Amino acid sequence: MTDAYKVEGMTCGGCARSVSNAITKAAPNAAVTVDLATGTVVIVGGIPAELVQQAVEAAGFDFGGRAA
Repeated sequence: MTDAYKVEGMTCGGCARSVSNAITKAAPNAAVTVDLATGTVVIVGGIPAELVQQAVEAAGFDFGGRAA
């Protein structure tokens, strides 16, 4: 299962790495891809949105919900 979420505040590779690491720490089996240009995080693995939100916010970024 693949889900895409908006994450606000990512501006560089370090930001993308922080978000990716936070999600991977919360869900070790997830495959995470960050697209800085669109501010989108794509996750393969069927991770609940609430868990993604908690990880993103713990990393210091704003969770924008599901991406269109």
